[in-house]
Amino acid sequence: MKKRHKQKFIAWGFLVWGLLNIPLLLAYSNKFVVFGIPSFYFLVFSIWILSILLTFIWLKRFSE
Repeated sequence: MKKRHKQKFIAWGFLVWGLLNIPLLLAYSNKFVVFGIPSFYFLVFSIWILSILLTFIWLKRFSE
């Protein structure tokens, strides 16, 4: 993997960390329900799953 891809990967990690940070998540903590799941859990797990999928696609595309 090239150095610029590693740098982007580190930036991606910080972005995901920021999205999953507790103060940011508490801002979305409300009483709404999405598909029978409380919005807080839906937000956490959707960000988590999307970050895993995008990371997998990224690593498959740019690995040497």
